[in-house]
Amino acid sequence: MPDFRCITPVNKNSRIFIAGAGGMVGSAIIRNLLEKGFNNLVGSFHSSPPQADKFTLIPNSETLPKGLRLVQIDLTCQDEVKRFFKELKPDHVFLAAAKVGGIHANNTFPAQFIHENLAIQGNIIHAAYEAKVKRLLFLGSSCIYPKQAPQPMKEEHLLTGLLEPTNEPYAIAKIAGIKMCEAYNRQYGTRFLAVMPTNLYGPNDNFDLETSHVLPALIRKFNEAKQSGAPEVVVWGTGSPKREFLHVDDMADASVFVMNLAEPVIDEHLTNYPKPCFVNVGTGTDCTIKEVAETIKEVVGYKGSLRFDTSKPDGTPRKLLDISHLHSLGFTAQLDLKKGIEDTYDWYCKRL
Repeated sequence: MPDFRCITPVNKNSRIFIAGAGGMVGSAIIRNLLEKGFNNLVGSFHSSPPQADKFTLIPNSETLPKGLRLVQIDLTCQDEVKRFFKELKPDHVFLAAAKVGGIHANNTFPAQFIHENLAIQGNIIHAAYEAKVKRLLFLGSSCIYPKQAPQPMKEEHLLTGLLEPTNEPYAIAKIAGIKMCEAYNRQYGTRFLAVMPTNLYGPNDNFDLETSHVLPALIRKFNEAKQSGAPEVVVWGTGSPKREFLHVDDMADASVFVMNLAEPVIDEHLTNYPKPCFVNVGTGTDCTIKEVAETIKEVVGYKGSLRFDTSKPDGTPRKLLDISHLHSLGFTAQLDLKKGIEDTYDWYCKRL
């Protein structure tokens, strides 16, 4: 039985695999690693290669940054994933690949959300074990917590109540990923860790009105209303639910931070069962959907009115993470919400 307890922290020449390089989180992790001097990165994509400017934030850039190469892999195919890991032999893995979406997408495609995410996670985590990967970081979601969890939500609140029905299949898949990492750590001595981010936004977000989350959807709605001169913008729900938002660059920085924790810290805080193998990542503050909409309206410069469609679902009443564990390890998010929205809107406009 392999034993991975005698390993070293990540170094700049480590062969690092980022699953889901074309997504918002995967591309942000790659940018963060490149900025920190890591030079042996391999990112995966599923159907079409992501544009080079996803990794540089320079619009219309056509050349991939030095130190990064991209490979096409169907991560839901077990044989393909096993073959890739056998050939690449990565030292470290960021598991950022996932099928994601907002309330509408989760309600419309529940089977795809649970099936594809379970397949991706299971294939990568087991292949990482077989390839003797030194460290793996699984990217989860705050939707893993019960709908009526105490606020703010602590890591220990996992599996203490019923989930929010609108995204239950996705949440169950993410919980399975956490427990799979935990089980492999217990049985095989791996260092498979996880981070649970709050609602993310930022460069390379999904701005499709049918499948996106609330913040990017509102940026697009307000911008289009501004351009067309529409008298009002309709926002789903009552506007009263409270949400915490984290810029994806802060999320990437936290992910790289956790991956680079010293061995004794990881063993004490994250692989010492029954302690959770994951930490929450957020800002520690939240606001109502109405307040988010008003901030976006101000940033975009839209002069019309807001109307809330109360026939649409609100989802969970409140989702605020307790981030004291991550703070105790030495990490704090840097970008406040308004500045993050300004940066995201600027990025969005430059790519219209």
